[in-house]
This record gives sequence, structure tokens and C-alpha cells, in this order.
Amino acid sequence: MTALTPDMLVSGIRQSQRDEPDSGILSAVNHGFGRKGLIPLWTGEGPLQTPEFICQAASKAMFDGETFYTWQRGLPQLRSALAAYHEKFWPGPFSAERFFVTGGGMQAIQVALQLLADQGDEIVIPSPAWPNFPGPMRMMGVKPVFVPMLYDEQKWSLDLDRMRDSLGPKTKAICLISPSNPIGWVASRDDLIAIRDMAREAGVWILADEVYSRFYYGPDTAGTARSPSFMDVCEQDERVIYINTFSKNWAMTGWRIGWLQAPEALGPAIERIIQYNTSGTAAFMQKGALAAVENGEDFVEMQIEMARTCRDKVADALGRLNNVSFENPEGAFYSFFRIDGLTDSLGATLRIIDEANVGLAPGGTFGPGGEGFLRMCYLRDPDSLDEALDRLTAWLRQA
Repeated sequence: MTALTPDMLVSGIRQSQRDEPDSGILSAVNHGFGRKGLIPLWTGEGPLQTPEFICQAASKAMFDGETFYTWQRGLPQLRSALAAYHEKFWPGPFSAERFFVTGGGMQAIQVALQLLADQGDEIVIPSPAWPNFPGPMRMMGVKPVFVPMLYDEQKWSLDLDRMRDSLGPKTKAICLISPSNPIGWVASRDDLIAIRDMAREAGVWILADEVYSRFYYGPDTAGTARSPSFMDVCEQDERVIYINTFSKNWAMTGWRIGWLQAPEALGPAIERIIQYNTSGTAAFMQKGALAAVENGEDFVEMQIEMARTCRDKVADALGRLNNVSFENPEGAFYSFFRIDGLTDSLGATLRIIDEANVGLAPGGTFGPGGEGFLRMCYLRDPDSLDEALDRLTAWLRQA
């Protein structure tokens, strides 16, 4: 048998996998990961380790023998705790039967896409958008239909008329990330009502990524410390699926544990997808997540205040530069800033790694409207962020 070349091997995989471009975030990380003294602001995680009480709960469960298969939907105790957590911050009541534990927010996204979309379907999504939504869509044969956000006078806004015009006979869902990764924009209650109404009229689903809902710095319209939500304006049993994760609130990015909230009627179908994908999430990890959601509110509030402080530092530093434009974000923990004349954001990102030893993410990887921008995750130790901003602003003054 003639030896197969790498090109011959790659040609045998699905075309959608061959055609999917590399993530610019991953390209930046691979270029700079492990460099001495580099300050990494490229991915969406803070500087703090998972709190000890969460780790102890997981460790105890492991040593107590909770290392076997468990409920595909998630531990009943954790699902009940998620329902109770939601009742503190969103209009309820909530049933545990609405919650499904997944292997991180990414698996929650994959489950939702597998649940809803067939090959050839379309999903409408505002852009710039986190590439981990449109990427899996394309790899499943689903077409992401981008609705470019408007950036005018250093302010982002959603063109609702353009979104409505993007809905067609192949549309299966509208996907909204709010607070937004990467731009920090937050949908208002009026925005959410308008999207709800157009989804109802078209008979399509809403995929609501509200991962950063607790990281909110705008007006507290709901009387609680979180952003406006589809849960404020939608019925529990309409076509809305919510994506969330333990990663951000409780510093558990490496744990890969999240959840999905959906109408109870979808339970059996979601359970089947989880079973065939992963056969569930490790029970001892779920016990750590249970400790987080039951006892971690002080930690969440501390992280939010850290993010707010760091946001103000970034706005002050970048605001002093004549060649940089940005909106001070209302939510999440990213600054998405434009550099005058920049046409190759990935190239600039790699140069900043090499020349300033700071890791950022290229705006072009976030889809239409993102080129010319760079993304910074500013949830860092304040002293480390100060040093990163000194290096970055010195580089930008010479750009």
C-alpha cells in the first residue's frame, strides 16, 4: 500500500471540517503561550484559582467514591440548586426539570445546536460574535447569518430592522450573546422584547447566551445585580434555550462544567444528546459546582468588583490615546478597541506578543465588523493589568 500523504488524509474528512478556519484566538495563544513574562489577556478568564471550598467539595466527593456514571441530566441536587439560584436573580419560579448539566458552556452550545438545527438551516447572529458559536454551526452544515452591529461615535448598537430582514424560510433560530463577548454591549429590555416578538412572528427559536449576566455595570433595571434577560420578557415554555457556565462566575474555566436551561418538554431529547455525546458530567465535579452555586456568592461579587475596577483602568489608559477608539463596556469583561488604520488584526496581535509581551485576541476572528479591532480580557490582577497597559499603550503610541 502506498503511504498516504497528510493532504490525502485530510481530504478524507468532512469538507465542513476542512474548510473551517483556525480561531485567531488560538493562533495568538499558540504563538505566545509559555513565553517568559508574557501577560495573557487573550482568553476569557480571570487570574484567580477556583476557590478552595469548591475544590474541597469535589475532592471529598471523589474520595467518597462518587466516580461512577451518574444522571445524564445532572445530579438532582445541583439541578435544584440551579433553580434556587435563578430564583434569587430572575423572575421565577424555576423547576429543576428545566436545567441540564453539561461539559462546559461549549457543550451546552453543541447540545442546543444538535437539538435545533439540521444541515442547511440558518441561524441569525449579531457580529462581532464569539467564534465558538458560528464555528460549530458551520461544522454541522448550519449557516450562520451575520447581522453586523453598528459602531458609531464610539458606541455599539444592534440594527433590529436588519436582523428582522435576515430572517428567512431557512432560519431556525436567533442567537444573542448578551452581555456580549467580545464587545461588552448589553441588550436593553426593549431590544429583548423586539427580538422576542420577531422570533414569535417567524416561529423560530432564541439561543440566549447569558454567560456574563452577572458581570454588568449598567443601570440596574431589574432590581438585582445582573443584566436584562430574556427571562424578564419571555414565558418559560416558549422557544428559548439559555446557555450558561460555571467558568466565569466561580473561576472554573478548566473544570469544563456548565448548564443549559430549556423548556421541560425538551428534557428527553436533551438527555439523549448528552448520553450519546458524553454520557454525563463527572459526579465529583458536579459536587464542586454545587458548592459554588450554594456558597459562592461572595466570591462572585468580589470578581465583579475586580472587573469593574479593571474596566475603569483600561478606559483611562486607552482613552489617553489619539489613535484608539472604543466604547466603555456595560457588561462582560472585555475591551474591544479599534486602532486607526489597522487592517490586519491577527498580524498586529502577533506583533504585540513579540514586541510588548502582551497577549490579546484579534478582532477579525470575531466575524464581520471585527477587523480593525483587538480584544482584551481585563479581568486580571490590577497590578498585572497596570503593567500590561503600560506595555500596550507604549506600543500603540508607536503603531
